[in-house]
Amino acid sequence: MVIHSYRHRYGLVEGDPRYQGPEDLIAAQPPVSVPTVVLESGADGVGGPSAAEDRDCFTGPYEHRLLPGVGHNVPQEVPAAFADAVAGLLTR
Repeated sequence: MVIHSYRHRYGLVEGDPRYQGPEDLIAAQPPVSVPTVVLESGADGVGGPSAAEDRDCFTGPYEHRLLPGVGHNVPQEVPAAFADAVAGLLTR
């Protein structure tokens, strides 16, 4: 099941047809218009597409920060970088 989940996430296999209705509803959501900071782990071990490729999903102020050497748990591994990103949103 886990392997199939990752294959589906990266568009390599079809998903379970029972969930196509909710998938369509999620895909039809409007772009995100609020200020956004995307923190992307540089060493999470999962791989796959970069979060920077989702830029078109955001129409408001947007910043993408790649965190080299950081794994899957950004708030725990680099709490200062996480807090800086959140605090930066307060001034926008």
